[in-house]
Amino acid sequence: MSARAALAVAAVWLAGCGRYADFTLPSRAGGNPRLTFQFEALPDPVLSPGEGWESRDVLAPAMVDGRSMFYSGFDGHTWRTGMATSEDGVFWRKHGMLLEPDARGWEGDYIAGNGTALSFTGQLWYWYVAGARELPRIGLWRLPDHGGAAVREPRPVLDSGPFESWDERGVADPYVVRIGPNFYMYYLGQDRARRQRLGVARSADGVRWQKLRSNPILELGGPGAFDENGLGEPAVFESGGFYWMLYTGRDLGERRRLGVARSTDGVHWQKLPAVFAGQQTWDSKVICDPSVVIENGQIRVWFGGGDVASPDENLHGHIGLAVLKPLAMLKPGAAP
Repeated sequence: MSARAALAVAAVWLAGCGRYADFTLPSRAGGNPRLTFQFEALPDPVLSPGEGWESRDVLAPAMVDGRSMFYSGFDGHTWRTGMATSEDGVFWRKHGMLLEPDARGWEGDYIAGNGTALSFTGQLWYWYVAGARELPRIGLWRLPDHGGAAVREPRPVLDSGPFESWDERGVADPYVVRIGPNFYMYYLGQDRARRQRLGVARSADGVRWQKLRSNPILELGGPGAFDENGLGEPAVFESGGFYWMLYTGRDLGERRRLGVARSTDGVHWQKLPAVFAGQQTWDSKVICDPSVVIENGQIRVWFGGGDVASPDENLHGHIGLAVLKPLAMLKPGAAP
C-alpha cells in the first residue's frame, strides 16, 4: 500500500468512529408505481427582494409550516437569514433579518443561510450553511417559540468528510425531517473534483449526526441530462406509500430545474422522468430550493427562482409557490 493510500485509509478509519453508520428510514409499503406529480406554480413570486441585506436575491425558503418561513437574502457580498409570516402562504409579512455570519468563529463572513427549519420542543430549529465558499459546513441555531434568547451551536453540527471522500470539500443544502425518534438530514456533499451529489445523515438529538456509510444516495445524471453538472437542495416528504424527493439539478449551462425521485426506505432512490422548469420570466433560468408542506391533503412547495443562469447568487432571486398534484405516468407506448 502506498503512503498516500495508507493516509487515506487512516483518515477514513479515524473519522468513522461514531460518525458513520448503516441505517435506513422506517420502511414504507410503496404505492402506485406509476404515480408522479405535476408542478403547478403561481405566475408571480410570493416574496421578492427588498432593501439592504436582501437587495440582490431572496431564495431558500425554509418552511416551519405554511405560515412561517425562514429565507435567505443576499446583498451582493453576504447571505443572511430573515423571517416572514403569512395567513395563507401567498401574502407574506417580513420580520427582518434574524441571523448573519459570525466572523469571530468558524462561520466567516460569507453565508449564514440556505437552511431548513422545524418546530420542536417549543423551539424553532434552523440548520443553516456557513463557512468559507471553498468549504461550507452546517450549523444549528435555535429560537424559542415564545420569545427568549436564541442559542447558536459554537461549532458545525455537520462537517465535511475525510480525505478523498465524496463530501471532502464541503457539505451544504440541509433538509431535515423528523420521523419517529430520529432526525434525518439530506444534504449536498462536494468532493475534490467539485462534483456535488446528495447524502443523508441521522441524529437522535439534532446536534450529533451520523452520516450514512454508503453515501452518496443520489448520483449525477448522464451526459445531456438536466442534472449532469450537479445536484443540490433536496426536499423530502411522504405521500402515497413512498418517500419523495424534489432536488435541484444543474446542467452544463448552469440552468437549474427540479427533479423527482422516490424511495421506500429513504436511502435507495429511483429518479423519475419528471423535470420541472420555470414557466415565467422571473424564474425562466432557475428554479431551486424547494421546501414542502403538506396540509389538508395538499402538497405545497415554496421554491426559489431567477432569470439568470447561476449556480449560487446574483440571479435576481425571488420565492414562488407551487402545488404538486398527483399524476399517473403513462404506460410505455400509450398515447397522451
